[in-house]
Order: sequence, then C-alpha cells, then structure tokens
Amino acid sequence: MASHHNVMLVTANVGSLFDNLGEIERDWLREFYKTVHRHQPRFIALHCQEVGGKDYELNMDHVEMFFRNILFSEEMKDFDRACVYVDKDFKIKNSFTALGSMYFIHKSLKQIYHYDFKVKEFKAVSGRNIHLGSLDSVSTLEKERFSKNFWPEVGFKWSRKGYMRTRWIIHNRGFDLVNVHLFHDASNIVACRTSPSVYSGNREKAFRYIINRLSDNRYTPLPFFMFGDFNFRLDLRSLVQALCSSVEIKTVKKGTNNEEEKVICKEKDSDHKLVLCIEKKVFEYQHQAAFREENGKAFLKYDKEIDRYSDVVGEEEIHFPPSYPYSEDYSQPTQFMNTRCPAWCDRVLLSHPARHIIHRGEEGESGVIYDTLGSNVCMGDHKPVFMFFGLKTNGH
Repeated sequence: MASHHNVMLVTANVGSLFDNLGEIERDWLREFYKTVHRHQPRFIALHCQEVGGKDYELNMDHVEMFFRNILFSEEMKDFDRACVYVDKDFKIKNSFTALGSMYFIHKSLKQIYHYDFKVKEFKAVSGRNIHLGSLDSVSTLEKERFSKNFWPEVGFKWSRKGYMRTRWIIHNRGFDLVNVHLFHDASNIVACRTSPSVYSGNREKAFRYIINRLSDNRYTPLPFFMFGDFNFRLDLRSLVQALCSSVEIKTVKKGTNNEEEKVICKEKDSDHKLVLCIEKKVFEYQHQAAFREENGKAFLKYDKEIDRYSDVVGEEEIHFPPSYPYSEDYSQPTQFMNTRCPAWCDRVLLSHPARHIIHRGEEGESGVIYDTLGSNVCMGDHKPVFMFFGLKTNGH
C-alpha cells in the first residue's frame, strides 16, 4: 500500500560556529531543534560544510564535540538510529574535504537500509554508527576531494572542496543523498569582468563531475538529492550594470599591469553620494536592505547559475532571502556583511526522477517547505537551508 514518510534535508555551512566558538553554537542548535520539533520528520539528513572553520587545525577537537552533542541530545532522543560521517583528518591533504553528514532515523521508521559501496548491497541500519577521521575506508560512503585540474588559473589556491554521497532505501524507495561544497568567488573584481564569471565556470566543472559520478555504470542510478554550499552567486556583471545604470562609475587601477583595484559608483548630483563600492573582498551597497525586501525577489533574475543544470536537476521555488553573507555580530542577525554580494549559495537540488517521489499533498497544498533556519537569529555567515517533504514509499 502506497504511503509517505516525512523527511527533512538540511544544509549548513558551519565554519562560523568554529571560528566563533561558543558565541553562535547555542542559538544555532536551538533553531535546529525547534525546526525538527515543528515539522516532526521521521528521517533527517544534515549536511555540513567547513567543519572546523578556517582554523580547522586548531578547532578539530571541538568538531567531534559538536556532532556528539547533537547525536546524544535530549531533543533527538526519539531518533534511535543514526549514521555520522565527519571528514576531520586534515593531515591527509589530498582527500580532506571538511564535510560532515549526519543522518537520523526515528524510532517509528521500521524499514530503512543504507548501501555498502564496497560489497554493493544494502544493509539494515541499527544503532548509532559514528565515523570520524579520513573516511577513506568507510564502505557506506563515497567521498572525493576535487582534483587540482579544476583550477586552470595559475596561482589559484587548491581548496578543500568536494562531495560526499550516501545511498538509502526507506520502505522500498531508494535514493542518493549528496553533500556538496563547490568553489567560491575569490575576487569580486574578477567576478564582475565577465558574464558568466570565470568562477561559475570552475563550479560547473565540479558540478558536472559529480553528476557523471552519480550516473556512471559503477552503480545503478537512483533519484538523488544534492544539498550543500554550491557557492552559486548572482551574475555580478549584469547586476552591477543594473544598479549603476544612472550613476557615475569610476575605476581605480594600480600596479604596472594597471589592474583594477576598486570600482566606485556615485550619484551624479551635486552630493555625489556613494551608491556602490567594489573591491576584491568588498561589496558595499548603500541600499543593502533591498536584498531583504520581499525575500530578495527582485534579485532572483540574476540568480542564473542554477539554469546551467536544468537538464539534470530542479529546485523548489525560493521564497527566502539570500543565505549568505550574514553578519557574525550577535546583535545583527539579518544584516549582510559588506564583503560579498548577497547570494543564494546554500541550496537543496533534486534530480528530475526525484521530483516524482515527493508527496505533494492534497490539491491546493504544496506539501513541501523550502526555507532557511534561524532567519532572525545569528547563525553565522550562512543561514542553513532546509527542505521538508513527504517521501513516497510503499507500505507503512
């Protein structure tokens, strides 16, 4: 008999939690638990990126504590089975990704299996399975750090970006879950030069690589959900042209190569008020509140990167403000930092076959919730994003 089971997929770049130990974590956890309690999912997947933060070598001891605190918390006591995978062995430079994935199974959910990629068979999930370290020998997980050849630019720093994949069956319904962290924009100035930017091209190489790995002949392809920090950015060149269409634009250059250092946009009237200032790591827009009005709806037309992948993935409609870059100041939870142009970096994407296994509810009801966690609470520079839905299954 057909039925459905409620699932919650969460993606969270948690770097700020470890860079500001103790300051943000308490409220972050409270918002996570509140969302779980509000929606009552039976299966939760929490995908984290940048575990350990920028100073991961110093913070890794706290990483284990963070994940264990969630796992054994009073709020999660009804989830009697779990699988935890945290890639925390930074000494293995060629494979370290700083990704962490947690999967929680409610005591009411009876038939659930995870896949062993080594023996190529599903196994029942029992107890709490905790894997902390390099994860290279863990057979219920596929993990890769992106190769250096994804960076064609000379001098481009090879970063700890990659993906992590698990495979599941819930009541005869099979699917893959993929934790993703793609490359960021290293310079706002460079991102402004072309449309699309060179950085979006680098991200596309990595994204297509993952898609190829999910669909190759090593394993039977299944519907999949990819959620993580994709680092998708607005088309900055087009956006800046629109924002500065009626103002005075000045470019400041430096060095023997006459390279752009700064772009300054000012009103043409006698006051010459600053409208926008762009530097390598500065994006100072005087009307920043516009990104929060109507959840940033006016800027979604510049959110073009996702269109590159319409042949393989889709997404629920976005009705929340950009997920990055928020102030890490505890007293300014809705304020964006003046470092990058606000963007929807954190997403939940799904393959086209996955759309058919989502229970949409009765007529007139969406049955799916796609939103941020902690919209009015300091959650770090990224707001976690979640998708809650009913997974179509067979049987109770």
